[in-house]
Amino acid sequence: MAELTLDFSLLEPETASENHKTTRVTRSSTRQTTQLTTKPVAQPAPKTKKAKLSSKEKPESKSKTTEAPPPPPSEGGNGSKTVVIEHCTQCKQFKIRAVKVKNDLESAVSDINVLVNPEKPRRGCFEVREEGGKKFISLLDMKRPFAPMKALDMDAVISDIIDQIK
Repeated sequence: MAELTLDFSLLEPETASENHKTTRVTRSSTRQTTQLTTKPVAQPAPKTKKAKLSSKEKPESKSKTTEAPPPPPSEGGNGSKTVVIEHCTQCKQFKIRAVKVKNDLESAVSDINVLVNPEKPRRGCFEVREEGGKKFISLLDMKRPFAPMKALDMDAVISDIIDQIK
């Protein structure tokens, strides 16, 4: 058998690479060419980073569920009452009813202060009470689909609350 041997030493490295040279376009090469041909755009100044606060120095963040400002300092002589509406935040049905009660109470009783969720609300809760005591309506630990709350006639409940306040 005849043996075939190839002598690669005859080919020069330049000619071998020139014969097989192809133009390969990569993302980085296109970026480099476009940056050279276009005008450089002034980069905006980098934003400064805020220093992290330790756990002792963290300011109190306002809760998203708080819909009313904190009550003004109460004066004993003016006779205004404060009603607290606590509603769960997991379903918008609670919020719809809470806003309805708030609006109706404020329109019916002139000197009343209505707070909606002044503190973190309990889960599955819809409660309307006077600040400091008397509960007008209290539905606690409700599970979906919140049948006890949906079964309420809100207009009748609101009129009962108004009668009890006056």
